[in-house]
Amino acid sequence: MTWTMTCGVGSRLLAVLVALAFSLAPIVFAPTEVRAADAQYPLASRIGLAPPPGMELSTTFPGFEDRQNNVFIRLVALPDKAYAEIEKSMTNDALKKQGVIVEKREQFKVDDGNGLLIVARQEAKPDRIRKWLLVAPLKGITGLISFEMPLDGKARYNDAAIRTALASVVSRPQIPSEEQLKLVPFNIGDLNGMRIVRLVPGAAIQLTDGPGDQFEANQPHVVISVSPGGPAEPRDREQFARLALGGLPPFKDVRMTNSEPMRVNGQPGYETRAQGKDPRDGTEIEIVQWLRFGAGGYLRMVAFAPKEGWTQSFTRFRAMRDSLEPR
Repeated sequence: MTWTMTCGVGSRLLAVLVALAFSLAPIVFAPTEVRAADAQYPLASRIGLAPPPGMELSTTFPGFEDRQNNVFIRLVALPDKAYAEIEKSMTNDALKKQGVIVEKREQFKVDDGNGLLIVARQEAKPDRIRKWLLVAPLKGITGLISFEMPLDGKARYNDAAIRTALASVVSRPQIPSEEQLKLVPFNIGDLNGMRIVRLVPGAAIQLTDGPGDQFEANQPHVVISVSPGGPAEPRDREQFARLALGGLPPFKDVRMTNSEPMRVNGQPGYETRAQGKDPRDGTEIEIVQWLRFGAGGYLRMVAFAPKEGWTQSFTRFRAMRDSLEPR
């Protein structure tokens, strides 16, 4: 089972993201002195900043909010190469076509260099909004930061406070594992030395132990996922398990060596074992798949490692399997 994560961002996607930044609900800020050193990071976000008093980390999106006053800060991380394309394509005319009137655009200093700051208003009813949109080159990424507040009514936070908060934006080189694990609907009690490669929030996670991030046959790999559905009857589980094993990386000479029902953490499950070879160099690979069936869905864990040292790898995989619990 493979995940393909694209790093390039086309102009169409950039346009969608920029349009999204100008169409989300409102933001505001209180005067205070903040510094990059005081930055807070939303859950699993590469981008952080020091919010003014009154703003709290949001539990529903990557950013901060003062929901009582309809004020929001939204943070979006894009590939580092996206900055030049956004700077070139986000013209006043292009924004005007989206109903956004630009009042000011300027270079804006952040910790990692100069970004582009746009101050604008969007007067489409029912939400008349003022926005500060900062596009900034950060370490390894491009940050898209949107500050939004109602255009009507008395603002709680002035322009100086907003600029101070924007100037504090920073990025971190990686997201701590414990934060990433909160994005999947299961707990992994024992990573057993494995590191996270990538994940699909709410659905799946890929882990490995070795220098490569792709499915390299010379190092252990694990993919854990949850899906709705599953076999309707217990008698259908064997066929279901065999079909599920078909979603492997493109190994050659794959043959199933064992398939049998078992209890996985007290629930009905199925273990399937197989062998294969790396198509590039013929390295022999051992594969195991565990399915755990529940009400309305199932958990799938598929792991593989070189045949040499398989006993040790299998012991690690089994310990990880036994530490899995639904969230």
